[in-house]
Amino acid sequence: MAHDLHHLDPAYLDFWRERHICTLTTLRPDGTPHVVPVGATYDPETRTARVISSAESRKVRNVLAAGEAGLRVALCQVDRARWATLEGRAVIRDDAAAVADAVRRYTERYRQPRENPARVVVEIAVDRALGRA
Repeated sequence: MAHDLHHLDPAYLDFWRERHICTLTTLRPDGTPHVVPVGATYDPETRTARVISSAESRKVRNVLAAGEAGLRVALCQVDRARWATLEGRAVIRDDAAAVADAVRRYTERYRQPRENPARVVVEIAVDRALGRA
């Protein structure tokens, strides 16, 4: 079921604050899907989802290969009959402020991540929300 991003149901937003592992789907340069488990956060006020990652990871390389405009991606989480998918355009942010903000958000939802000097942020401008919470 599609949701209006301007008026997301409180239960749907709560679901994105609970601790759940997500999957991030990116497309490889050859067009095939690459799906990996990730920790993710969602800020409904700015409609931005974030995934922290190492700069050399395949998901980051897939987004970078798409060029400056970014890559259309899907972020999904499932808990029994509840599910939620956020779709949008992803870009990579590597500036210290963006990384620190994403780490802070990740820590609130999950735990403090390990140190990683090669950390970057997959930042997703969400334009579609699907699911049932």
